[in-house]
Amino acid sequence: MRKDVRILLVGEPKVGKTSLIMSLVSEEFPDEVPLRAEEITIPADVTPERVPTHIVDYSEAEQSEEQLYQEISKANVICIVYSVNNKKSIEKVTSHWIPLINDRTDKDSRVPLILVGNKSDLVEHSSMETILPIMNQYQDIETCVECSAKNLKNISELFYYAQKAVLHPTGPLYCPEEKELKPSCIKALTRIFKVSDLDNDGILNDNELNFFQRTCFNTPLAPQALEDVKNVVRRNMTDGVKDNGLSLKGFLFLHTLFIQRGRHETTWTVLRRFGYDDDLELTQEYLFPLIKIPPDCTTELNHNAYLFLQSVFDKHDKDRDCALSPEEVKDLFKVFPYMPWGPDVNNTVCTNDQGWITYQGYLSQWTLTTYLDVQRSLEYLGYLGYSIIYEQESQAAAMTVTRNKRIDLQKKQTQRSVFRCNVLGARGSGKSGFLQAFLGKDLQQQRRIREDHKSLYAISTTYVYGQEKYLLLHEVMPDFDFLSEADLACDVVCLVYDVNNPRSFEYCAKVYKQYFIDSKTPCVVIAAKSDLHEVRQHYSLTPQDFCRKHKLHPPQPYTCNTTEALNKDIYTRLTTMAMYPHARLRCMCACNRCTYCLCQNLLKSELLRNIKAQLRRVVYNRHMAQADLKNSTFWLRASVGATVCAVLGFAMYRALLKQR
Repeated sequence: MRKDVRILLVGEPKVGKTSLIMSLVSEEFPDEVPLRAEEITIPADVTPERVPTHIVDYSEAEQSEEQLYQEISKANVICIVYSVNNKKSIEKVTSHWIPLINDRTDKDSRVPLILVGNKSDLVEHSSMETILPIMNQYQDIETCVECSAKNLKNISELFYYAQKAVLHPTGPLYCPEEKELKPSCIKALTRIFKVSDLDNDGILNDNELNFFQRTCFNTPLAPQALEDVKNVVRRNMTDGVKDNGLSLKGFLFLHTLFIQRGRHETTWTVLRRFGYDDDLELTQEYLFPLIKIPPDCTTELNHNAYLFLQSVFDKHDKDRDCALSPEEVKDLFKVFPYMPWGPDVNNTVCTNDQGWITYQGYLSQWTLTTYLDVQRSLEYLGYLGYSIIYEQESQAAAMTVTRNKRIDLQKKQTQRSVFRCNVLGARGSGKSGFLQAFLGKDLQQQRRIREDHKSLYAISTTYVYGQEKYLLLHEVMPDFDFLSEADLACDVVCLVYDVNNPRSFEYCAKVYKQYFIDSKTPCVVIAAKSDLHEVRQHYSLTPQDFCRKHKLHPPQPYTCNTTEALNKDIYTRLTTMAMYPHARLRCMCACNRCTYCLCQNLLKSELLRNIKAQLRRVVYNRHMAQADLKNSTFWLRASVGATVCAVLGFAMYRALLKQR
């Protein structure tokens, strides 16, 4: 909505332009009328629409044509004043003033016109019979008002209609010749209908209508008023009401009726509440609300955002198979001006056996978009109507900006839920296969992926100590000399080499020594294609010796060429290293199933700590109760017991190492 309104009054001399302005300001007819009134500004608090209004007079006697042209170009609405008792002034409306204004304004941005018949107190008849053909001929004319500056008839109404013509114009909404809504208006109202249809059944039931009414007008409809609205639609349309709910056709009919009855402000209130500007385009302020992201911070969706996205998924998953078919995806994105997801998304997130995006994959894609491009995520949530459905100021309320990564390192804990792993390696080393295996696709499934449908990203969930986290894998193109800051900025690094290619490991070694040897980012070496014969690498050190020298974990063998379920323990390990980069974790699986993990969990369990504390108390109390016990005997027994425990523990540790 405009922040102010500029009204220009033009017309033949002596028709009463200045008198109209003077009568409005002083609320009485002036005794002496100047040749031209000075520009006046009506404050926002005294106008019906709460918008400052500037009223400008034109006098042929005091102003040149050039000044007139300048005022026309600055005006938001032009009132062409004629005298109802002067036929010549009426003829001049079409022969002079309308052509003049049209010549000085762009065809695509015509200024709304208001015809003002002044001096109605001097005649007993109306001029509307003469004016109506003119209004039908020129679609830029919003309305016609007959008034009298002398007895103050319709003076306030005149300037209210002028204000209304600017703030609630008919032009973008309605075509008077066709007597129907314009295509751009239908498109906007259709999106509003789909956003408001919370269960996606194609009708607005009473609850949805009340929510819509409360959202747009801050008040619900009474039950009887709701029935009256539906009855109006029933009387005029056969399929406007279905199953006692308002269909899309009925919804559009209501707005057509509002406009035809001069209630443009009702439709404009709805459009502006859902983010539209005067050109029926979603505003930049609505789509891209301000959000501040400090350096070294990331963006994630918060709990409310995931609940909203879950509701959107549920209302479009019509067959309830926890996956979105291509038709369901298309239906979901009908409220968008374009299709935001391409075919590469199906190779970025988890899909079912039919290749359809699963519920987990759907949330993963939203998580990926928010992490990589928060502005795009804000835009998408805007199209879906997040701020309206959840009654938030903007969709920025759906975002969480994580704290600086350096603070996480200092405190040795993180609150983040999304962790990025950059996967580097020479060409053909198996990076793409490593990404696709994370999504559960074996080698045979990967070979069916079209080249133009491949993705450099893969994202899914992993569980670290019972917590669900997102791991984002990014395949970095192998250009050793030109690794950008984005290629290096991550939480954990994967260096992938092909065990069957003797020149594959050299790239990993050079990248590590060039970029990560002094970095605090954890690194893991992946020995890909481990099902093939391992050859000697053409490098000064073997991969095992290289990792040992630089205090890295030994190379982790991995293959996706298997008919069995793909092993995903390495991805859990990567997430764990990203969460706890300061920790020196020895187990490379974190699977909570192997002997090492079970022993570690047992040693860290709350139950064991409680048992230890109780034993200490028992020993202490027994020692204090037996006062006659010799100190030397007690300490001898304690020493022997500690020695036995140490020997048994060491033996158990050696046995575990041998087993692994």
